[in-house]
Amino acid sequence: MSYLNGAEQLVQCLENEDTRYVFGLPGEETIEINQALSSSKIQFVTVRHEQAAAFMASVYGRLTGRPGVCLATLGPGATNLVTGIANANVDRAPLVALTGQVDQRRFHKEFHQFVDIVRMLEPITKWTARITRASTIPEAVRKSFKLAESEKPGACHLELPQDVVNEDVTGHPLLRSELSYPEPAPDALKKAAQLIDEARYPIVLAGNGVLRGRANGALEMFATKLGIPVAETFMAKGAIPMDNELSLLTIGLQARDYVACGFDRADVVIAVGYDFIGYAPVNWNPNHDKHIIHVDFSPSETDESYTPNVEVIGNVRSSLTSLAELAKPKARPSIGALRELIISETKANSHDPSFPIKPQRLVHALRQVMGEDDIMVCDVGAHKLWVARMFPTNVPNTVIISNGLSSMGFGLPGALVAKLVYPSRNIFAVCGDGGFLMSCQELETAKRLGLSIVVVIFRDNSYGAIKWKQMERYGKASGVDFGNPDLVTFARSFGANGFRVETAQDLAPILENAKKSDGPSVVDVPVDYEENLILTKHLGELICPR
Repeated sequence: MSYLNGAEQLVQCLENEDTRYVFGLPGEETIEINQALSSSKIQFVTVRHEQAAAFMASVYGRLTGRPGVCLATLGPGATNLVTGIANANVDRAPLVALTGQVDQRRFHKEFHQFVDIVRMLEPITKWTARITRASTIPEAVRKSFKLAESEKPGACHLELPQDVVNEDVTGHPLLRSELSYPEPAPDALKKAAQLIDEARYPIVLAGNGVLRGRANGALEMFATKLGIPVAETFMAKGAIPMDNELSLLTIGLQARDYVACGFDRADVVIAVGYDFIGYAPVNWNPNHDKHIIHVDFSPSETDESYTPNVEVIGNVRSSLTSLAELAKPKARPSIGALRELIISETKANSHDPSFPIKPQRLVHALRQVMGEDDIMVCDVGAHKLWVARMFPTNVPNTVIISNGLSSMGFGLPGALVAKLVYPSRNIFAVCGDGGFLMSCQELETAKRLGLSIVVVIFRDNSYGAIKWKQMERYGKASGVDFGNPDLVTFARSFGANGFRVETAQDLAPILENAKKSDGPSVVDVPVDYEENLILTKHLGELICPR
């Protein structure tokens, strides 16, 4: 009989799950796992901080729909994963985290680097477990992957004590079965179709579940056939092409934006794959007077502003296809003036010659340089709001935004994994200077792996989003300003390419040169965030078109 140790059994199970990469740092309590990985077809991607490993696993999950895997040792290695694990769970990204631990004979007493990681992760995962016997590894791995990718997706965690990974074991991975979701109930479909037929001004609110369910084609068909306009949340950019005449682009600013005019008028809101996390329902249904059709894989969350008249539960693609057949097409809605106004907002200041660069011009230049299938991974900060609002998107999963946990430091690690998944596409990380400095060490990872990505830094020498709120609320800022290294010299010290924009006219040529360069590139762009307050004032004077 052939024996494996627990670490080899674990890796065999990961291979059975079609795991391509494990992102992480090696540690003393995980050396057996790293040794087993070294003899497998799985690539271990060594990063410079465990948080980056979890961010990379999270973005892998969002891009592929399959759980990304990250690995860390016990104690500080495991605690460094926490933010990235929470980010995946709140952003609905499938992820499986693996952590080492001391052997179980030491659990009853204080011991070097021992903390109870399982209890720590319970509130921020779908499931977490300590494996106490190597013979249970196949079941635990299969369960963690199945739960991680089941709707709504999220993070799972397995802890592997040293005695378990060294234990001899026989066994084999469990059969992997593809997830499927039931067809929606006919009565719910009929009731939803009737509500649509009776509606005067229906509107679709498309959430990230549309992208997770690969239902963007069905959504566009549904909207086009029935003549219903669509607004996307930030994390659903590309759910319907911006070029479609029924697209109202994105909704999600805390300030009232023009797309809100479409919801003001609406009497029926068809929420498809919608997560409260992306944009709270009180923002678009403050008076609790909208009829709501909930279309999703799972039942709705409870909220006084979100009480659906009917819930269409099941495969989202099938639900949209069936509703398109049952409901009656409507006359084209008179959204031309509203859409025209929204489109004009995406073009505002797009050629402004002033310096520092207007954020609108930078977002416009990025769109001009990037192809439709190229991927932008957007970090968190003031720039995220400009990208979400103004960056036209026609293809799903080409703009990756964290709008659940919204953790700074997400952009650069996410761009690295996007390049691993799609090596032939151009990949851009768009970061503020605050977020970039939280994960900048991963430039070394990009250089070591030979990944040609472009990191564009909106530099304003402050935590711009917080400064924006402080100025708006108090008229002054405090605790938000900081200094930066010379970002060009800093990038070159890693062996990356460094570029600095010094005039507005230089912007597009420099972005183009960075895109064509071998290896990672960093583009330092001084940005005029005075535009933030101008936008607030502008939206405060918003008048809906008739």
